[in-house]
Amino acid sequence: MSPRILLLATGDTMAHHRHDGTPVVLTGADLLAAVPAPATGAVEVADLATGPSWDTTPETMLALARRVRTALLDDGHDAVVLTHGLDTVEETAYLTDLLLGPDLPGPVILTGARRRPYEPGADGFRNLAAALTAAADPTLRHAGVLVCADDDLHAARWVTAVDATGGPALRSDPYPVVARVANGRVEPVAAPPARPPHPPGQPATDVALIRTYPGIPAGVLTAAVDAGAAGLVLEGTGPGNVPVDLLATVGDLTEWGIPVVVASRCRTRPVALADLPPPDGLAASVGAVGARGLPAGKARVALMVALGAGGAAAARDWFARL
Repeated sequence: MSPRILLLATGDTMAHHRHDGTPVVLTGADLLAAVPAPATGAVEVADLATGPSWDTTPETMLALARRVRTALLDDGHDAVVLTHGLDTVEETAYLTDLLLGPDLPGPVILTGARRRPYEPGADGFRNLAAALTAAADPTLRHAGVLVCADDDLHAARWVTAVDATGGPALRSDPYPVVARVANGRVEPVAAPPARPPHPPGQPATDVALIRTYPGIPAGVLTAAVDAGAAGLVLEGTGPGNVPVDLLATVGDLTEWGIPVVVASRCRTRPVALADLPPPDGLAASVGAVGARGLPAGKARVALMVALGAGGAAAARDWFARL
């Protein structure tokens, strides 16, 4: 039986075309007509009105993730392809992966474009064709949420946007891609990451991300909380370090039930802060939660989901199972 594939079109870069010099936004049906249909599977189309991905909101990302979840769990679709601007595709992809949890019923492929259809080197239609091919392939049924660009299929947990001008737009280093599309077929490359735990409840949207720097005043953290943040992600350095002058405030926030997650601007291993050899990971001694190897942007998405379980203690437990 051929899979039912839902194409969710958001009007991202690949949809911004010109007709007789006049700007037009291609619908999902227009996009589908511009690319070869997958070898198997019937494709249905739905258009979603969203702004540019560089101006997206947590509410919009959550709405997209929930729409994907509904398509798979309630509406009987076997796979979903979602077009999305590449600026923030890694955040929306990971949020969608987390909301789907361990019981993924079918593949979800996000894709987008770096260049508009009328620009030299336009890549959107090729990416969409590859994404539809991947969605129809049964070998990716349990691969989790993937992001397709330049014929590569990246795991949502690992993918990062690295180049807005030339070269591959996305990479998963130091991890491999999960699969590639070649000659109209999917070629598996490596096992996907383990599935995340069940999402614990209603995700929060008010999570602040703060990049630390030498001399950063602790008041920056409290100002974010005073402005309404229910949790903080600190982008530190090395394996998970933040300036010592922040530790007392991190401890206070944790005691107040506000989780503080420490990520790094470097690649790090998926280990707990407390397991790092001293003096690294000092923030764990005052209650901070390690990002488990996630970059800061994805740690923020994970904390949004973790806050569905409550405060600092619940977030720590949820991150430990990522």
